[in-house]
Amino acid sequence: MNLMRLLFLACIIFSSFIAQAQNYYLFAGTYTSGKSKGIYVYQFNSNTGDVQWISNTDSCNNPSFITLSPNGNYLYAVNETGKETPGHVSAYSFNKKNGQLSFLNQQLSGGDDPCFVTTDKNGKWAVVANYSGGSLSAFPIRTDGSLQHYSQLIQHKGKSINKERQEKAHVHSAFFTPDYKFILSPDLGMDKTMTYKFNALLHHPLQAAAVPYTKSIPGSGPRHIAFNPNNKFVYIIEELSGTVKVCSYKNGILKSIQTIATHPANYKGQPGSADIHISPDGKFLYASNRGDENNIAIFSINRANGKLTSIAYQPTAGIQPRNFIIDPSGRFLLVANQQTNNIVIFKRDEQTGLLQQTAQQVEIPNPVCLQLLKQ
Repeated sequence: MNLMRLLFLACIIFSSFIAQAQNYYLFAGTYTSGKSKGIYVYQFNSNTGDVQWISNTDSCNNPSFITLSPNGNYLYAVNETGKETPGHVSAYSFNKKNGQLSFLNQQLSGGDDPCFVTTDKNGKWAVVANYSGGSLSAFPIRTDGSLQHYSQLIQHKGKSINKERQEKAHVHSAFFTPDYKFILSPDLGMDKTMTYKFNALLHHPLQAAAVPYTKSIPGSGPRHIAFNPNNKFVYIIEELSGTVKVCSYKNGILKSIQTIATHPANYKGQPGSADIHISPDGKFLYASNRGDENNIAIFSINRANGKLTSIAYQPTAGIQPRNFIIDPSGRFLLVANQQTNNIVIFKRDEQTGLLQQTAQQVEIPNPVCLQLLKQ
C-alpha cells in the first residue's frame, strides 16, 4: 500500500511539473500613441493556447520592440521616437515569481526611431537598430542588467531606388548568428544586409566582416531574418517587394539561392511584409504581410537545399500583423495585429504547417512585438 501511495504521489508531482512546464510568460511591446501603457505581461499555456493578463508597465514611451536577456532576468525595449524626442533604449528587471517588470535605466539609442534590440549570448551587450537614424549602436550591460551609454555607433550611408522609402539608410534589425560570431543587419534603405564580426571582449565589439554585405534586388527593402535550425541557410524578409530572399550561410558569408514572393502571382496590391519565423522542427517558414493582405504566408522548406515552396495564406483576423511568434512546442502561432488592437492565437498543424484560428484572442492597444519566456 505504501508503495502504491508513493507511486501515486510521484505521478501527481510529475503531472504538476509537466503542467507548470507548459506555461510561459508572454511579453508584448506596443506603441503608446493611443491607450497603451507600454509593455504587457501575460501567462501563455502552450497546451491549451490560453492567455491571461498578469501585469503591465505604468508608462513607457513606444516600446515597440523588446527582447529578453539570455537568463530571462532582464528585458530591454527600444523607445521608438525621434526628432524633438530622441530615440532611447530602456532596461527592466523581471521578477519571474510574480511577473512584474521594474524599470532600471534608459540610454539614448544614438539615432531616431530605434526599432530593434537584441543581446549577446552572455547578456553582456545590447545592440540596437536605429531606423530613421540609419545606424547601429552597441551598449555594454552592467552586472545588474542596466545599460551603459553606447560604446560604439556605426552610421550606414547609402540609398536605393524607392525615392520615398529608400532616400537614405534605414537600419531595420540586427541578428546574431547562431554561433554569436557575427551580426547580420538588414538595411531597408540601402537594399543591403550588412555583416559585422562580433567580439564581446572589445570596447568596439562590431567590426566589418571580410564580406561586408549581401545585396538585395533594388527596391526590395530587407527587414528581418530567420536562421534555419540547421544553421546552413538564412531567410531575409524584404518589406517593399514582399519577398523572401533565401541564402546559404557559412562563416559570415551569405550566398543567394532563391527569391520567392510572399503573395500569389496575381496579387496587385501594395506589399508590406514584416516578420519571419521558422517552425522549431525546421520544416516550415512563416512570413507576415501587412499592406492590403493582412495574412501569414506559409512555406515548406526543402531540408536539402533550403529552398521554399509556397503552401497557403492564412488571414490574421486583424489589420497590420506587425510581429508574430511560434511557441517553443510548435503548437501555436501568435500574431500581433497593430491596427486592430489584438493578439490572435492560431493552432499550428505540425504535419502540414497550416494554421487554424482558435477562440483565444487578446485585446491590447497597438501591439507590435511578442516574446516568450518559460515560466
